Amino acid sequence: MEIRLASAPGEVRIALLKDDALLDAALWRPGAPDGWGDTHIVRITAHAPHLGGAFVELAGPAETGFMKGRKLPPEGSFVCAQITRSAQNGKGLRLRVLPASNDIEIGEAPRLITPGPTPLDDILQRAPADCPLIVDDAALAARLPASLHPRLKRVSRSFDDVLEADWAALSSPDASVGPLIAHITPTHALTAIDLDAHQTPDFAANLACFGPLLREIRLRNLSGTILIDPAGVRSNKRPALVPFLRKAADKEQDPLQPRITGITPSGLLEMTRPRHRAPLHELYSSPHGQGLAILQRIITEGLKGEHLHAPPAIIRALETDKIALDAFFHTTGRRLTLHSHPVSPSSCWSLS
Repeated sequence: MEIRLASAPGEVRIALLKDDALLDAALWRPGAPDGWGDTHIVRITAHAPHLGGAFVELAGPAETGFMKGRKLPPEGSFVCAQITRSAQNGKGLRLRVLPASNDIEIGEAPRLITPGPTPLDDILQRAPADCPLIVDDAALAARLPASLHPRLKRVSRSFDDVLEADWAALSSPDASVGPLIAHITPTHALTAIDLDAHQTPDFAANLACFGPLLREIRLRNLSGTILIDPAGVRSNKRPALVPFLRKAADKEQDPLQPRITGITPSGLLEMTRPRHRAPLHELYSSPHGQGLAILQRIITEGLKGEHLHAPPAIIRALETDKIALDAFFHTTGRRLTLHSHPVSPSSCWSLS
């Protein structure tokens, strides 16, 4: 097994491989951490009994979040809390109250106490303790903890063509899952997966696809409610698929432990997977993801210019990611001047 890290301005693609097969994947953006697992001192700003909690104020770019709990202190109180879900799916941070500790002084202002694990930390937890780390960037290697340095191996290119293709496939709405094709459609409420085949599918084909499908869900970090429409199985036979999906989920050993809840009245297989970090498709489609893609395109295509014009959301995201802008400077020797164009379409940008 080995971990490969491919560096680009502002982000690191992380792949856990076993015998060259992709087992796990994560996207790490050091200049814009998602906050998952962070411990904060927060101020309760407004109780929301109908939602089962309260809105809170945090320090730094996170600023606000929602904390679950029926018996929370009065508005204006400061409490210690931990982020249990990063901002995603159109919703902000979720937090939980932590027990009082003599080691933590509450104080009278929101502040970060302890940062949570990085996506690289998540992958390291799932790999052997001596698993080598293949790194393609000296600055990234220097940023990693000293305890990992004996395991580092510098190369000029961390991702070969095969791994690049595997990674690119994770952004496609269609995925090959054994004998079937999965058409994946994320929505704000749930993720819908329609199983299909080039030839007439049968019961056995659905069983054979469950392992690869669950692996695809894990690699893309799809979460929340997930509905699966089997291919070529009559409605009265679909409940018999549930125990096989549960068995495949147990075998997959997903660290988030998805729960197979059963079959809906309309014959859809239903599962839930806890929301922790944002899914891969949201990271790439976010204003920050679009901004980093612009930086990478400028580098890859050798585009000339020092003034980047883009929509406000993209410019704001880049302005807050000093690590990405510094990496762009060290790669190109140019400092970008950022210009916000409020009337620009969301995908329109230019360099001058």
